[in-house]
Amino acid sequence: MSPDATLIYVVSWLAILKLLQMALWPNLRRGFADLAYPAAYPASVLLFTLVSWYLGLVHLPVQLALLPFVLLLGYHAAKRHYTWEELARNVKWDAIVLICFVFLLEVRFLNPSISFAEKFMDHAFLASIMRSPVVPPLDPWFAGGTLDVYYYLGHWMMGVLGLCAGAPSPVVFNLVLPTVLALAAVSLAAAGHILCRRFFWLPVLTLFVVNPSFVALALAGEKASTIMWESTRTIADTITEFPLFSMLWGDPHAHVIALFNQAFFLLVLTVTATSWTTLRARGKAVICACAALSLGSMPLVNTWDVFVYAPATLIVGAYLWWRTRGQDTADRSPLAFLVGVPAGAVALYLPYYLQLDSQGIGGIGIVHSPSEPLAFLLVHGFFLLVFFAVCLDDLRKKPYLLVCAFPFLLAGYPAAAIAAVPMSCLLARRRFRPREVFGALGLGILVLIELFYLKDNMGETYYRMNTVFKFSMVAWMLMGVSAFAFIAEWAERRGIAPTVRGRRQWAPLAAVVLVILILPFALPDLSHGHGGMTLDGLAYLETQHPGDAAAIAFLGTLEGDITIVEAEGGDYSYYSRVSSSTGIPAVIGMPFHEQMWRGSGGDVGARMADVRAIYERPETTIALMKKYGATHLYVGEAERDRYRVSIPAGELEEVYSAGGVQIYRLPPAAGSSA
Repeated sequence: MSPDATLIYVVSWLAILKLLQMALWPNLRRGFADLAYPAAYPASVLLFTLVSWYLGLVHLPVQLALLPFVLLLGYHAAKRHYTWEELARNVKWDAIVLICFVFLLEVRFLNPSISFAEKFMDHAFLASIMRSPVVPPLDPWFAGGTLDVYYYLGHWMMGVLGLCAGAPSPVVFNLVLPTVLALAAVSLAAAGHILCRRFFWLPVLTLFVVNPSFVALALAGEKASTIMWESTRTIADTITEFPLFSMLWGDPHAHVIALFNQAFFLLVLTVTATSWTTLRARGKAVICACAALSLGSMPLVNTWDVFVYAPATLIVGAYLWWRTRGQDTADRSPLAFLVGVPAGAVALYLPYYLQLDSQGIGGIGIVHSPSEPLAFLLVHGFFLLVFFAVCLDDLRKKPYLLVCAFPFLLAGYPAAAIAAVPMSCLLARRRFRPREVFGALGLGILVLIELFYLKDNMGETYYRMNTVFKFSMVAWMLMGVSAFAFIAEWAERRGIAPTVRGRRQWAPLAAVVLVILILPFALPDLSHGHGGMTLDGLAYLETQHPGDAAAIAFLGTLEGDITIVEAEGGDYSYYSRVSSSTGIPAVIGMPFHEQMWRGSGGDVGARMADVRAIYERPETTIALMKKYGATHLYVGEAERDRYRVSIPAGELEEVYSAGGVQIYRLPPAAGSSA
């Protein structure tokens, strides 16, 4: 892939994001006022996703989702809803988006490979959606199945953007995280305008700070790869990622894509809590629509988020009702938020909910191995330090608040006791400022996941891994915004960093831009030997697996309904690489994932046995290929290593042979007789 082509893909991608944002911006002014410009970035992407998803549902070209935005842009231009003065005043938001995008784009340029962790899965989803953008998308690892067993909307979102930009899936893979970071950053900066005034940029640091474990490992002189990994495995048998790790690790998994939606929803809640009573009816309608759009997409992008933000919606709605009670008996607007937002959230994506066939959660369990206090502090210590500092005066005036820790200590949950103290202090203030609410909610999550876990099928050792993993990321976002808002409040009370006027005001921005442009090249190599200097995530195949690279490129040229047979060799390995690289469904791939998603009804073990039989028992090859609707049989180095390959080559048509790879096609006559 030439550098010129890559640059065209990037420019096209950014142009589409800008088109979407500019088209929606004027429509948000009544609700978001001066913050409509930054809010339009994430809101427009979510709306575009909704429109494209419905187009996929009725099997229309998803690129048509751009049409209403183009028409809207033309309408606003004709009505002169854009002025040079407004554009100049809002250029700082464009700068935030572009700076964050370029920063992470450089990181991905240096470490682009789709080669480890969940990267095969996430590219498989992207490639499947981009190859056949229908609803529900085809499952690339389960021939005949669809992705209705998992939350795939985030990958749909990015895949359709890629189709509109004309970029191939291995490049789109490396455009996802820069986009997520940029959209999350602009949302947090907009929330910071309300929470932090002239320190509006502080909440953005939520996306860039590391946990104390990372710092401790770095000071101990550990290798970069060790620091990255161990800092997110500090609490035994769990995962506690933080946003910067996820961005540098480079895996656009569902919980990472969801970060920008979390940030946008926090902006919506902040605007709602602080401006609701001053908004007119149409402004309130805009806020409710954006809240429903964001909340409704959460179960579809990363289901875990909605378990926190749905209650948060009800809390904010109840507060609005309580605050306006008795002021105007005719004012029913708080009910519009309290009831209308959850109802609208479900209604917007009702067909998705009806299609969903996930295994779900098997109940709630009691944690029997809580976090060690030191490990807990090494993960959450920075924010806890801020909250304890904020609450010192509260504890001096009301020392009885410390009593809330005793029940947890007596029950053997010391980490929960640590988080419960600042949580009780923030609640005891009885203020409904977003900083107190977000902080108390984040701390409350930490308390709850020390006591309870949601039952899944991760086994006995890692029984609480997903609960801690997914909810601690939500807690990080909530606590981060809250903590940095408190830091800004402290700095403003002390008159720190007065407003700089004149040319000097550009000096800090220039310094930040310079650091961002240089820093990625100073980061350690995280490519695990796969190389970089490209945005093509599969470029490493050409040097490390040239036979597969050429064969995969050949398969990419084939059109129509294709299903392949390839070797499976467990998860988190190079096996299932063909389906993962092309999006073409295989009979079975990454079996542990499929077992988690489909349970016993998926007969994953039977499929694994049938794939072995296809390769090793030539008398069954044709019949088993017909059974799964397989059209092509792939034989490469991985298949020969995994199986004693013996296929009825005379009954199959060889359509490709090069570099140690043969691809056979089931003749149409044989396939149609199934």
